[in-house]
Amino acid sequence: MRRSHVTTVSLLVALAVASCTNAKDVLEPSAITPPATSAPATPTTQGSAVTVTSPAAPAATTTAGATTTTPATPAQTATILAKTRLQIAPIVGASVEAATPLTAELQTRAKQRGITLAGSADQTATHVLKGYFSAISEGKDTTVIYVWDVYDPSGNRLHRINGQMKAPSVGNGGGADSWKDVSPATMQAIADQTIDQFAAFLGGKAG
Repeated sequence: MRRSHVTTVSLLVALAVASCTNAKDVLEPSAITPPATSAPATPTTQGSAVTVTSPAAPAATTTAGATTTTPATPAQTATILAKTRLQIAPIVGASVEAATPLTAELQTRAKQRGITLAGSADQTATHVLKGYFSAISEGKDTTVIYVWDVYDPSGNRLHRINGQMKAPSVGNGGGADSWKDVSPATMQAIADQTIDQFAAFLGGKAG
């Protein structure tokens, strides 16, 4: 009787072990549930941590944003512009006739904004401006597309200014050379916008 009892107990134990082994595979996902149940205890801590971290993150973002985007005061901008020595590289893409009023107006506008222009051989330039131009004539209008890259003396690009200006053609329009249809006034307007945007870029770096 005792032996049969022992045998019965052994069978029950074996079945229990087998069922535990099978249950482990089936209940593996449930093993993740308890942490989820005990997690509520941690969420309270995590929740407060998130609440503390959340406000901190925006503050950091705001601070970082302020450092990057806060514009300089007029006095600061004037000081920055006065210290700037801008070197203008040869214009790429535009004809000599179109580039002449452009470069002349760049000099005039730079002087008006308090920016000193440096010669091509000047080693004291703080910024180098390289321009790329193209002109497209369509009917009675001609569009000038321009891109300016601003570099530091080491050749690192700091900023890009780009845009386009559409104006009535001064020539016949639709000719093989679209630059003949571009008026000096159009190139002068581009020069004014370029220097103004360059000055705004310098002013926006402070803060």
